[in-house]
Amino acid sequence: MNLFHEKFNTLPNLIAAHGAESSSEDEFLSLLFGTRTSPALHQFLASSLGEAGLKRIAKAVDSAGREIRGVVSEHLQPAVEIISFRLAELRGLARWRSRFQIIGLDEKLVDGVTESIGMLVVQVERFSRVAATVLYLFQNFFTWVLKCVKILLNEPTDQVPAANSELVVIFLKFLLDKDPIKQLLEADERIECDMDSARHVEQLVVFGGFTDTQFLERSLVKQFNQLEDSLKEAFLMPFTTISSQIHCQGLLPLYPVTSSDTFSLTCTPTSISFYKDEDSQHEESSHNWTDYVCFKIPDGSLNERNCIGVIKDSGNCCTALSMSSLSGFLLHMPDEYECVDLSLYKDNQVVLLLSERSHSDSPGRSWMVMLQTQNLSFTPLSGTFPTNIYSLQKLVALDLQLDTDYGKVRSIPHTVSTPLAVSASRGVACVFSSRRHALVYILDEDEDEDEDGDEVSDME
Repeated sequence: MNLFHEKFNTLPNLIAAHGAESSSEDEFLSLLFGTRTSPALHQFLASSLGEAGLKRIAKAVDSAGREIRGVVSEHLQPAVEIISFRLAELRGLARWRSRFQIIGLDEKLVDGVTESIGMLVVQVERFSRVAATVLYLFQNFFTWVLKCVKILLNEPTDQVPAANSELVVIFLKFLLDKDPIKQLLEADERIECDMDSARHVEQLVVFGGFTDTQFLERSLVKQFNQLEDSLKEAFLMPFTTISSQIHCQGLLPLYPVTSSDTFSLTCTPTSISFYKDEDSQHEESSHNWTDYVCFKIPDGSLNERNCIGVIKDSGNCCTALSMSSLSGFLLHMPDEYECVDLSLYKDNQVVLLLSERSHSDSPGRSWMVMLQTQNLSFTPLSGTFPTNIYSLQKLVALDLQLDTDYGKVRSIPHTVSTPLAVSASRGVACVFSSRRHALVYILDEDEDEDEDGDEVSDME
């Protein structure tokens, strides 16, 4: 579109240079109805634009229009429809107040979200139709202009298809100096809605239509922003409701965090889980589970660098947190690698995703390490709780070697990024490489069978 406006915006300057006071629209309409061809328009079509320039602009506009329609039909529209279906399911659950109101699933808020996503579905459909109409009007206009250029240059026009004159008039009235597609993508644009459409929307309210009858005056982007606000409001309610019901029986600070930019901009990998204590001699009703917390310690905190910590609580979950039941260990990563992400996996296992610190343009390597925590020595975190709050400072970090006997080590011939997704039920892990590939690895197989795993999908 920039190429089109850049070229056709030179016509008003040519008109002014020839001393005329007409507009570009008037000049094209005069040419369309055979009244006259002004010297300015003749110079523009024959010299400034030309057949080659017109075909180049037509090809660019056609390519952009097809790409927009492809994005809408293949990505945006299916995604919006799936979200609409899922939110409709959530709306049904919200009406089961006796079961879901206790977790903050508010029916009125979910109704608002459902209406917002419904209006977005309509907006996406309108955007798709507008894009298709605009593309067709451009194609028809370029066909007519091409025929005019050939006539002015005394070239045969039998190979040029006929253009619809009525559509040319519509183009000159509504598209020559305007961009309806851009209007729908601007958050602050107010879209003009015809009276018939507005009246039909108001009539549909009686039959369960949208209560917000002004939504057609909003742009696609503004409607999306409204949906985002509705989702935040609806999903904040469960967070607020559940948080008010959580009663903390104990506090275990892991490491100190300063207010410096280094820590404030850091997203620290952490994994929390619990497993049944198979060796416990207690009754089943006593809920004997072992809690695990695995986390990366930010560089500089606890005077450690490139280090992770693992803490387990072997106490009864019905009792308050006690330092006597806590134990843990620190593990120092090799200096040439950094911990990208981590995850607890099944009983007594930790999966680490390490990436090589590359100081050159060559692609680095990564490693997936699955540690057996029973092979590591847990040190009791003794002390008076919570006075001695950072008890991890007493632990001595163990050095991790990639040829360690602590667990399995797998080489990944790419640099990787977060997140590390682990499924204990399926026994697989999914990592994302810098080549925009999703790689799935079977964790429980022998590492000699398939060192590099299987690449299962591309991320476009």
